[in-house]
Amino acid sequence: MTGHLEPVFNELIHAPLRLRICGLLKGADELDFSVVRDTLGIDDAKLSKNLKVLAEAELITVRKERSANRNDARRVTWITLSPHGRTTFDAHVAALTLIATGTSAR
Repeated sequence: MTGHLEPVFNELIHAPLRLRICGLLKGADELDFSVVRDTLGIDDAKLSKNLKVLAEAELITVRKERSANRNDARRVTWITLSPHGRTTFDAHVAALTLIATGTSAR
C-alpha cells in the first residue's frame, strides 16, 4: 500500500468475531468457509451472520462454486477481503495501534 493511511476506528469491524474474520482474510487471497469456521471454532450460523454483515458493508466478497471433489450439488463458499475491506481493516488496525500505544492521531 502506498501513501499515508489515516487511522479510522471502525465499529463494524471492531466486533471481536468480525475483527478475527478480517484478520484471517487479510493474510490470504481467499479462504473456504469451512477453514474460517474451523479456525475460529464457531458454528456455521454464527459465521454466516457475521459474513452477511461484512458483505453488506462491502468489506468482503462471497463466492460460491461447485466442488470438483463432490458428487452432490453442494457448493464451496469462498470468502475474500475486498479492496475496500483491506483499506478499512488497515485503517482500523492503525487506529487500534494508536489507542494501544497512547499515541495521538495528531
